[in-house]
This record gives sequence, structure tokens and C-alpha cells, in this order.
Amino acid sequence: MKTHLHYRTYGSGSKVLLAFHGYGQGEGHWRSLIQLLGADVKVYAFDLFYHGRSRLAKADSPLTKQRLGELLQVFLTENQIDKFSLLAFSMGAKFALTAAERFPERVMSLWLIAPDGIGSQLWYTLATRPPWMRALLGRAVLRPQRLLGFLDTLQQRRLVDGNLVRFAQWQLDSREKRLRVYRSWTAFRGLTFDLKRLARLLNQRPIPFTFFLGRHDRVIAPAGIQQFAATLTNARTILLDTGHAGLIYDVTAYLRRHPEVLPQTQVT
Repeated sequence: MKTHLHYRTYGSGSKVLLAFHGYGQGEGHWRSLIQLLGADVKVYAFDLFYHGRSRLAKADSPLTKQRLGELLQVFLTENQIDKFSLLAFSMGAKFALTAAERFPERVMSLWLIAPDGIGSQLWYTLATRPPWMRALLGRAVLRPQRLLGFLDTLQQRRLVDGNLVRFAQWQLDSREKRLRVYRSWTAFRGLTFDLKRLARLLNQRPIPFTFFLGRHDRVIAPAGIQQFAATLTNARTILLDTGHAGLIYDVTAYLRRHPEVLPQTQVT
């Protein structure tokens, strides 16, 4: 099996936007938002690896930023793309930020919705960094009872927010989901960023940034993202009264009410 980063194209405009969905989603999750962008925007909506039709060869796992940058370079060359903007949700932000770090002079703007990859997420670190925790997560793919029981205990003792526990339980309620959690978290663990260096790089132009965050998001807490946004010279943050799971749809609804902030205004 060869590594293949699948995408679908929407529109035929001259302004290029690369979109990366979140965990457990697919490129189709962008369709409602894409309809708002206008005829002058062309969207390349990617499937993350272990989602949809994208495939990651064993030789490329875990995925490094170097390898992802090479794959994106091939894509840009094949499609004769010079300048582009980036749109990403949650885990997809790791891909978008890798592109921004690799091709800063070619990025026109970034639109990040509850982005993963900025700051440290405790559960992600615990599950992927220590080898024994990765082994525990791997065993949970076939025998999830112990892990699910542990989550129940945390919730009962109020050691972890109940909404976060319920989100985790939903992501672990089938073997297919558990396998995707394990593969995604372990394969993408190398997509990390030195935020001070990244901010300096993005501020050299400076690249316009827009963050959409959920005030009640317990998966990607807004506080850490807001701290990073404060280090950028051309960033704005839009805080919505919502949680994590349906944030793409909440952002779409917001943009319908506020068309003046649509991504197409910054993809020139």
C-alpha cells in the first residue's frame, strides 16, 4: 500500500483554499461552509489519514512533518498552486500548521476552528508519549472495558469534566472507532510545533489569522489558543457560545450572519 493523501475539489475559482477536517470526520463536513465562499474560491478538501480515502503506508507511520511537507509539495506542484489559504478544524490543524510552517511565503491566510496542535492537551500527551500508555491504548482496541471503566471512575469522582468523558466514551464505543483513535493519535504524535518559533515565522509577513473557538469546548480549551493568538500581530479570535463537536456547523451559522468575515475576503 502506498501513501495517498486524498482530496476532493469544490469550485473552480482562482483563490485556492486547502481544508483539513477534524478527527472522525471527512472532507464532506465542509460542504455547508464551502457554499458560503463564493464562485471565486476553489477548495481542496482533504481526508486525514485513517479517514475517508487517504492511506498512510506503514513506512510513513508515524507521520513526520518532513514527510507531510513532501506530500503537500507534490500536491501543490501537480496542481500548479502558488498561493493558498488554509482552513482546518481540530486535529486537521496539525496538517494546516505544518503547511504554514513549511510554506509560510505561500500562505495568504489561516482559518483555524478549535485547532489541535497549539499547546499541550493532557489526554493526548498521556496517551501517545509514554510507550506504556500507547500499549494500554492499543490493548483497549480489542478489550475496552478497563479503559471505559476508568473513564467512568474519573467522571464519578469529578476528576475530569463530564462532557469530556462522554466525548471520549463516544469515540471508543466501537472497535472501528477505537482503532482509528489509536492509529490517528500514535501516527500524528510527531506533528508538534515550537509555538514561539512558529509565531516569529508567521509574523514576518504577517499572515492573517482567524481563530474560531468554543466557549464551552472541553476537548480543545480556548484559553491556550487565545494565549498563542496574542503572540500574533495579525490575528483575531471569534469566541462562540458552544462546545466542540458541532463547532464547524456553529461557525457556518455565524458566517451566514456575518458574511463580512468570510474566508474569501482574505484569500487574495
